[in-house]
Amino acid sequence: GERERGARDTWRALNREAEQLRERAAAAERQAAQLASRLSALAEAGNRLGDDLAEARETCEAAREALVSLPDGSALNARLQELRNAVAQGRVAVAEARAHAQTLAREGELRLRRLAAIGQESRSWADRQEGGAAQIETLTNRLTELQVERETFDDAPLVFAARRRALMSETEIAEAARKAAADRLAEAETRLAQSDRQGRDALVALSQAREEQVRSEEKLDALRARRAQIVSEIEEALNVAPTGLLKLANLAPDAPMPDRRDVERSLEEAKRERERLGAVNLRAEDEQKDVQSQLDGMVAERDDLIEAIKRLRQAITGLNKEGRERLLAAFDVVNGHFQRLFQTLFDGGTAELQLTESDDPLEAGLEMLARPPGKKPQTLSLLSGGEQALTAMALIFAVFLTNPAPICVLDEVDAPLDDANVERFCDLLDSMIQQTETRFVTITHNPITMARMNRLFGVTMAERGVSQLVSVSLSEAEQFLEAV
Repeated sequence: GERERGARDTWRALNREAEQLRERAAAAERQAAQLASRLSALAEAGNRLGDDLAEARETCEAAREALVSLPDGSALNARLQELRNAVAQGRVAVAEARAHAQTLAREGELRLRRLAAIGQESRSWADRQEGGAAQIETLTNRLTELQVERETFDDAPLVFAARRRALMSETEIAEAARKAAADRLAEAETRLAQSDRQGRDALVALSQAREEQVRSEEKLDALRARRAQIVSEIEEALNVAPTGLLKLANLAPDAPMPDRRDVERSLEEAKRERERLGAVNLRAEDEQKDVQSQLDGMVAERDDLIEAIKRLRQAITGLNKEGRERLLAAFDVVNGHFQRLFQTLFDGGTAELQLTESDDPLEAGLEMLARPPGKKPQTLSLLSGGEQALTAMALIFAVFLTNPAPICVLDEVDAPLDDANVERFCDLLDSMIQQTETRFVTITHNPITMARMNRLFGVTMAERGVSQLVSVSLSEAEQFLEAV
């Protein structure tokens, strides 16, 4: 739709230009006819002046012959003086006629030259009219091709929409995968933290179990010592082995039980003795093995996570190294372009870019030091408005030269510049065009910048409420003026 409207607008503009060319050609033909009629009148006037000159010459010859034939005398002398005066007046009239004839001849020659120029211009306009007709035919064919292309691209929105949906689906899948990976990473970190806590708990439990085992062994040794002491006391006191106590007490296996109070007293003493001994955990070693196996598994998981973190850190270190190298290389290139463009815009001086606040280029800041001609080096904030604009322009174009684009749009970049700096800005644009294949589109109200451009685009309102885009080629306009 936009291409069709553009073609129609171009068609209407070409029709208007052809109509103007026809009107100018008709005006040129009318002017040529007027010049031809005036040249004819001048030629007739010259012929009449020639006839008058010939008649004056004949009169002069007749007067000379009459003077020769007349006899001497004062009357003849007076007549001769009169004739001489008449001849002088005739000569003056002839000289005036000659001057007038020469003037008319020069005017006629000038009009002939002008008529020839008008004819050449008329032929030029005719050729341009033929060229306009050919261009109209070309645009008609292009309009037909655009209509065919539009019909071809009618299904393009559906295809693009399908591709967009597919890309959105792939994007959602990738986002889901990223989220899943992030969740797995978070879970791994959580498991690592849990493993660390469980490992610490296991180490604490193992330490407690070992302490319990040591206490149990100490108690067991104490009980063994107590038993040996009891056996020793029994043997020392009763001089009998413990197995002989029943016999020593005269108690048979089927004998009645001793006194209840004695038994209870003995039982209480035995309980107190047992309480003094404490409980013995016979499964401490098995529990210690289970805890040790769990601890080994957690340590292995922790080692795997530590190794993964190490690999990630190595990858990040490699990326940072490559980023620093690329950043420093790009910084050197941009700095070189910036120094050269600064000297071009300021017609001298020096400037440079510096990394500040950190030795790491990825974390460092950027500072511009500029020294216009005749000034000390200073930062950008201490320069004047025009100097700041030129310095910023040099930096922008330095970055642009590092990686040029097919098209560059400049919006009112010459607004803070005076006329001399605008000329430097235009010279810089010409240099950029020669160095790159970039097309620069400059939005400006500065007449100097507009005069240096190859083509001007403007918006006019031929009818109220209807805006129209108009373009003018300055090179073609200069050729047209030279031809006129």
